[in-house]
Amino acid sequence: MQWRRRHCCPVKMTWTFKRSLFRTHVAGLLSLALLFTLFLFFSHQDWLPGRTGPRDNPLAYTIRGFRSPKVDASQNSSLRSLFKDANVAAKPLLNLSTQQAETGGSSGRVMGLGDAMSANNSLQKEMDVTGKLSAQPYRYILNEPLKCKDNTPFLILLIAAEPGQMDARNAIRQTWGNESIAMGLGFVRLFLLGLGKSSLQSRIEEESRIYHDIIQQDYQDTYYNLTIKTLMGMNWVATHCPRVSYVMKTDSDMFINTEYLIQKLLKPELPPKQRYFTGYLMRGYAPNRNKDSKWYMPPELYPSERYPIFCSGTGYVFSGDLAELIYQASLSIRRLHLEDVYVGICLAKLRIDPQPPPNEFLFNHWRVSYSSCKYSHLITSHQFQPGELVKYWNHLQTNKHNACVNAAKEKNGRYRHRKFHGEQPP
Repeated sequence: MQWRRRHCCPVKMTWTFKRSLFRTHVAGLLSLALLFTLFLFFSHQDWLPGRTGPRDNPLAYTIRGFRSPKVDASQNSSLRSLFKDANVAAKPLLNLSTQQAETGGSSGRVMGLGDAMSANNSLQKEMDVTGKLSAQPYRYILNEPLKCKDNTPFLILLIAAEPGQMDARNAIRQTWGNESIAMGLGFVRLFLLGLGKSSLQSRIEEESRIYHDIIQQDYQDTYYNLTIKTLMGMNWVATHCPRVSYVMKTDSDMFINTEYLIQKLLKPELPPKQRYFTGYLMRGYAPNRNKDSKWYMPPELYPSERYPIFCSGTGYVFSGDLAELIYQASLSIRRLHLEDVYVGICLAKLRIDPQPPPNEFLFNHWRVSYSSCKYSHLITSHQFQPGELVKYWNHLQTNKHNACVNAAKEKNGRYRHRKFHGEQPP
């Protein structure tokens, strides 16, 4: 009976125990409040010095927010305005005199944006005599119009590169841009260039004669003309290779697992998809209004509070039919300097939603730490120097068939070594 009484009846709580419990709850609530405050603070930072990794993508620094019907309605209205304003020649891309007055001259970064966008008089060049965006605003300096003459390729790689990046182009030719990777499927590699230093041009033309994989037009090759460069590539596909199954646009500092892209994502044994667009999806991003930022978006260029869904410009894939559709849509949309955002706006006009990849880790707009196991199951990784690209590519090719088995063996070997020497495992 004593045992029963001791275990069936509730324990009487002392005042000390109650006070301790109360303090524990209060401390927990304060900790949650602090964490929430820190989250709000860091999520609203336009620029975090010294940050690397997943936030390296420029639009990762913009403020994310929650959608509401009101915001979506205002965005749709702003997008319609953006589409309509493209054919009004009197409305400039950027009011340079206003920006200069606000920033106090050309020393500010905003004037860097303005100067780059007007350096080759791009607005006027892209307008025809009727005041509409021209379908062919720039002449070709280098072109490869016969790439698809004898066969229809399965995949075209459009690689945005700077004129002086000879080493990067050579590294890509040796690695993920090598036609042998396509295993008999039609495969085309094209580097997209604008005009750089005049001293480089003869070397670029010689490189073109050797490899026949460069297209170049007479606009200034700057960061702020990446949209023009990408549209050049899409127009080339639509004009010279309209029946290609798939296209990938990417950059010259990327690691691309081309074999995984073809065999696992695009699956050549299946009929090609239509109106298909995928990559690293960017949802709910707001325009960067910080005038000191490289990715500043002036309200007069894009007044809406949110960008439509778009894919990171470090690497996205789309079906061949979209090249012409996107380019034609662009002819009624005012040019914006953020290329991946602009392509997303073109897709929004076409009422085409980018599709998430089957695995969220396939496309990465940051540098993924290397292991043969991880790299055998991804498509993109960012920020590679030419020497690094060749080194890691060769290692992956050597280990790709047993990449994860070898990685497990290496990890177990390191663990046994630490255990034998009395070290603690990581």
